[in-house]
Amino acid sequence: MSAFERVTRRSLLRGGAVVLGSAMAAPLLSACGGGGNGGSSSAKELTFWNFYGPNPQANAQSKWFTDLVAAWNANNDVKIKLHYLPVSEYLAGTALQTAFSAGEGPDIFLLSPGDFLRYYNGGVLADLTPHMKPEQIADFDKGVLGTRMVDGKVYGLPMEAEPLAMFYSVEAFEQAKLSEGDLPKTWDQLLDVAAKTTTGERFGVLFETIPGYYQNFTWYPFMWMGGGSAVPENGGAGFNAPAVHNALKLWQDAVNSKVAPRKPQGDGAGNLPANLASGYVAMQQSGIWAVSAMATEKKDYKYGVFPLPTPDGGTYTTDIGGWAFVANAKGANPEAAAKFIAWALGATDAEGVERGRQWNTVVKTNLPARKSVQEAAKSAGAFDTPELKIFMEQIVPGGRGEPRYTPEVYKAVSDAIQAAQLGGVDAAQAAADAAGKIDTFLKGYKGAPML
Repeated sequence: MSAFERVTRRSLLRGGAVVLGSAMAAPLLSACGGGGNGGSSSAKELTFWNFYGPNPQANAQSKWFTDLVAAWNANNDVKIKLHYLPVSEYLAGTALQTAFSAGEGPDIFLLSPGDFLRYYNGGVLADLTPHMKPEQIADFDKGVLGTRMVDGKVYGLPMEAEPLAMFYSVEAFEQAKLSEGDLPKTWDQLLDVAAKTTTGERFGVLFETIPGYYQNFTWYPFMWMGGGSAVPENGGAGFNAPAVHNALKLWQDAVNSKVAPRKPQGDGAGNLPANLASGYVAMQQSGIWAVSAMATEKKDYKYGVFPLPTPDGGTYTTDIGGWAFVANAKGANPEAAAKFIAWALGATDAEGVERGRQWNTVVKTNLPARKSVQEAAKSAGAFDTPELKIFMEQIVPGGRGEPRYTPEVYKAVSDAIQAAQLGGVDAAQAAADAAGKIDTFLKGYKGAPML
């Protein structure tokens, strides 16, 4: 059993499965879809919306997707057609929601845990379990798969697991006469080092400032480190608690003291080449995917990785995200869509394992969501580089899976982050305002459990 498996199982499944439900548990989205095929169960072409391929830049990740679909199409009567959306449009835009609301949702699409309940409670996620053998399901790390399951049934197959960390510029540290021994371990040290590395042309640290699911995802660890939660867990206080106030204030203080920018460069604060490697910031919070991005775009740039700093008296925690393939239950051919997903991400033959290894450790740097793929990746030396060693040995052991909240809870948290970080609202007041909205919503919630 890997450290990753132990950690995610412990943290994802502990006390989070409280049924907190919704007056909004009735379908949130129009159910029919399939790219206009009217919900026919015998359609011979299915649409697959994603933000990887076919990418106009024709990179390795795009090729993995196009090769995947080509391999399926060569041996199956029902064909898959990729529909590419730029990452910014997919993550921060409303294209997917708009399509479903209009009854034109895709047959297959990518979904993060953060937005899982929007689509599950809306009745548009197909049950994949009938199309998977028990050994296929058992091959997935339980903690990673758990956020895509309801009542023991699988509604999405994760393609990866992506923990968050801090990255730093070796040059910026050297210019400030700092070394590895000065890497911040606490929030106070983080702000202090950020001040020392801030110059007229460079900010000391970068947190995401663009509102959306990604910003929430990157902020959750700071809330968790002090024992906070967006919804009450194990009788806890919920969002209006000191741990939440402190996490909001940290991000607020970073901006107010001008050691952190109000806006990232590129497509956001997850982009290391556009921010850290450009000299825009000295330290940056991002995920494990940044290792491959730097190897591809800035291979000679010197940088390092360290775990997220903790508050006084807090417990180190990081967030582990990752995307999953899901099928539209009301699409053109849900059964064929489910079969494709089970084959693409769940096949246990040598080809299926190698496909997973290629995605997670060759064209990207992720942690594989499947045990067999993890073992294949380790055997190939995938985690032997200095940066990935730190991820495996220091960062992953504090991992907790990205929570799945309803859109109402997500939005209340997002509004609180924005109000405190950029709007100048007192952190405690921002938390109290959000908690009031969350508490009111939870009183009538009857949807799937929030984890």
